[in-house]
Amino acid sequence: MESSSPTRECDCLAHRFGNAADHPDRSSRYDSDMSDAEWVVVRTALPVPAWLDGRGGRPEGYCHRQLIDAIRYLVDNGVKWRNMPADFPPWKRVYAFFRRWRDHGLVREFHDRLRERVRKTEGRDAEPTAAIIDSQSVKADATVKNDSRGFDGGKKINGRKRHVVTDCLGLVLTVLVTPASTTDRDAARTMLPPLRETCRKLKLVWADGSYTGYLVDWAAQTLDLALQVVKRSDDTSGFTVLPRRWVIERSFAWLMRSRRLARDYEARTDSSEAMILWSMTMMMSRRLARRTPTQQQRPRILTRAA
Repeated sequence: MESSSPTRECDCLAHRFGNAADHPDRSSRYDSDMSDAEWVVVRTALPVPAWLDGRGGRPEGYCHRQLIDAIRYLVDNGVKWRNMPADFPPWKRVYAFFRRWRDHGLVREFHDRLRERVRKTEGRDAEPTAAIIDSQSVKADATVKNDSRGFDGGKKINGRKRHVVTDCLGLVLTVLVTPASTTDRDAARTMLPPLRETCRKLKLVWADGSYTGYLVDWAAQTLDLALQVVKRSDDTSGFTVLPRRWVIERSFAWLMRSRRLARDYEARTDSSEAMILWSMTMMMSRRLARRTPTQQQRPRILTRAA
């Protein structure tokens, strides 16, 4: 079995320029831990910390690989922050790392870099021209306050709703978490303008019947975006695979493999969005690792964020 344990020769930025060497190493023991092949992919996609880029802050005191493995463990197994296994860095330091990446948009930057690499390995352009939009309602834990939760009358769920846009490969382009009472059309009006700015080649979005009405004309006139509704035929009964819409349904199935996402436990909606992005990074890094040559060595040159 391939070892993935960080060593004193670990090439993460915290080991090379920070104080990570002052803390003990750990051995790989969980399925969520990155393999060496995954670390080769992940290492070059990591954002440059503010303290290393001359933007203030204190050098990281714990190995980046261990911190990422700890977050992956939490997302994959659905444990509480305080129940983090003892062989990881202290849970408060792991949570501080998660919170810093969430607040500064670093997890989204990391996620988007991996998505671009996956698209390129599949022979696609880094930027998609078509997408699929849909939502998923999930029950909320008691820790979720009333001002950020609602009732979805259609699915009879009291909790939150995950609005997701994916590309044609099922990779997440953007995500928005709202109270479950928020309509799909209202969420789309919030999501599509910033998505249109980041994905300038995007021209077509497939959706289900809940996005009909004024949203179709608004997207065409305001965003120059064609919103095509894929409806279910009235003549069919039972389960039916609908064109294009099955792609995002598969993405929701991928997300539900992460136990932290089985229901919404986060007090803040941006934490819920970050958990979804972390879940997708696990899937994408594993996919990229399967395509990484085994003889490839760990990178030793620092690459700064573009």
